[in-house]
Amino acid sequence: MTPDEFRRAGHAVVDWIADYWATLERRPVTSPDPPGALAAALPAGPTEHGEPVDAVLADLDALVAPRLTHWQHPGFFGYFPANTSGPSVLGDLVSSGLGVQGMLWATGPAATELETAMLDWLADLLDLPKRFRSTGSGGGVIQDSASSATLVATLAALHRAGGGRWRRAGVDRRYRVYASTQAHSSVEKAALIAGLGEQGVRPVEVDPETLAMDPAALRAAIEADLAAGEVPALVVATIGTTSTTAVDPLPEIGAICAEHGVWLHVDAAYAGAAAVCPELRWSHAGLEYADSYCFDPHKWLLTGFDCDAFWVADRASLIEALTVLPEYLRNAASESGAVIDYRDWQVPLGRRFRALKLWFVLRWYGVEGLRTHIRTGVALADRFADRVRADERFELAAAHPFSLVCFRLQAGDEASARLLARVNATGRVHLTQTRVSGRYTLRLAVGSPFTTQTHVDEAWELLSAAADEE
Repeated sequence: MTPDEFRRAGHAVVDWIADYWATLERRPVTSPDPPGALAAALPAGPTEHGEPVDAVLADLDALVAPRLTHWQHPGFFGYFPANTSGPSVLGDLVSSGLGVQGMLWATGPAATELETAMLDWLADLLDLPKRFRSTGSGGGVIQDSASSATLVATLAALHRAGGGRWRRAGVDRRYRVYASTQAHSSVEKAALIAGLGEQGVRPVEVDPETLAMDPAALRAAIEADLAAGEVPALVVATIGTTSTTAVDPLPEIGAICAEHGVWLHVDAAYAGAAAVCPELRWSHAGLEYADSYCFDPHKWLLTGFDCDAFWVADRASLIEALTVLPEYLRNAASESGAVIDYRDWQVPLGRRFRALKLWFVLRWYGVEGLRTHIRTGVALADRFADRVRADERFELAAAHPFSLVCFRLQAGDEASARLLARVNATGRVHLTQTRVSGRYTLRLAVGSPFTTQTHVDEAWELLSAAADEE
């Protein structure tokens, strides 16, 4: 493909994406087709000779798009948002065009330095503790997801807890990791990958009212393990749990971690974006205790997947835990100690130029544009919660401090499950479910920049009408 051919094809692809966004509202949110439908529609193999982009786009329209779950749809209220935006797509396009492999400063000086700057920009935007800045002992890096951030934090915590013995002798299965019963499954997966096994994770009970970690239960678990000769290595606290967006009490948890010398990692994958708004920074109280922290701009900050912002207060522990330097990677810049090599801040060696899409987003929207986006989501969720609260058939199942509303029918679990199935079958909206205190609960998460009051009201009207059938 010559540059001129790329120019013509690129225009066609951008037009296709713009048309896709413009027609999203008219599409069903999820595909009605059964498993295997696309595979059956594809040819058995590639064509003998090349095809024009127009032919590929025609099949994209006819075969692929109708069989997607449309995460950018204004009626997509499932899981947490995973939204992109025009500036993010353009930044990703430039990143792909440049094809930079940014594993070392030497292999992409601007890629490394832009990433460092963007993480400092974000730290300022969220008003994170000063020790997370690259100008001090800490710093930030872009991981692919919060799951990878949790894994990296786990490895760094094990390294510190063992005084470096973890690298030399392998994992000591006496190390323990603590997280609430509401924490993300990535905590358990990280412990498994790190070699601790399932018994290495201590689930900590939550307050039955707030669904946030109970500090007294955490203290009891740590002290019991110490008495048994185990080594408390890591506590994972959550700002915005997956089921209900509960916020763990960081001041109390942090004080316990500081008392016992345990690494505190704070997972704010979804809700961290809310801190761009000063009035929502209450959720970060106690963050000064954290050894590491992450949130996903690819969830609620208009930056396409994958982009997790991860910070450490002491980058030395992270680098010492993960660095491996073969001869073929040695270079003068790295050996000078004057540069950051992000290969030492993650599990893979290779890394994409993800900072470009973040740079495009931050510059296009600016601080006030991002705050408007977050505030709009919170206001729409409040509006929906008010409708739930006012209808005696429904009840709210948990607090809704951000843009997720958890609710259910008073009639019980089976009625709530039938309600979800009916509403999702319309193709107009898509919600997901969880269990809160053992009871079946519906989740409506607002986040798409295409979602307006009209779409939230339509979701309520569909739910209300479907509830009439119970």
